[in-house]
Amino acid sequence: MRLPDSATELCDRLILGADQALRTIFADPADSGRPDPSASTATDTINDSERRKAARLMRVNHSGEVCAQALYQGQATTSRNPELRRQLQRASDEENDHLRWCAGRLQQLQANKSLLNPFWYASSFILGATAGALGDRWNLGFLAETENQVVAHLDDHLTRLPESDYASRAILEQMKQDEAGHATEAVQRGAATLPAPVRGLMRIGSRLMTQTTYWI
Repeated sequence: MRLPDSATELCDRLILGADQALRTIFADPADSGRPDPSASTATDTINDSERRKAARLMRVNHSGEVCAQALYQGQATTSRNPELRRQLQRASDEENDHLRWCAGRLQQLQANKSLLNPFWYASSFILGATAGALGDRWNLGFLAETENQVVAHLDDHLTRLPESDYASRAILEQMKQDEAGHATEAVQRGAATLPAPVRGLMRIGSRLMTQTTYWI
């Protein structure tokens, strides 16, 4: 029995999403050729205690980018708007750069990725797919709110990083610029403002992720 075109397209997106999940969690992120912002920074002068702190913060940021990949994939999978799917894919490509930079910085800091990344990916994909199914305005609203919360999170981490960790700081600064751009574009495209309780639940979920990933 032949599936309707819409069902076939959804199946194709789910298969591509599964492939992206495996690549995000278990493989090295694809290199887009975009320069790593930390490559041109001064040499770090952090001690062992500062290195451990920086590593924990960057592990959180790496997991955040795993979540971002899952959110965008979930939103694109259920979105019925081809132009919005293209916008989500462009944003996902930039987030993939963030994932690559954070992974590289973790290696430099001699630290492991979070063991919880498969769980974060799965839960974030479900959230993104739910947002996408609600329609364009809410899908864009979820995107804008997510990115605004990420910007606030990055501001917090920039104050907590060791002062002489120039490499991590350069990465987070570029990430912050990109995330703010994604939020602005979503608003310009007609993003709805999410209800306060939804925004609050998103902050609680983000806090749970950051506090556990800091240690695991």
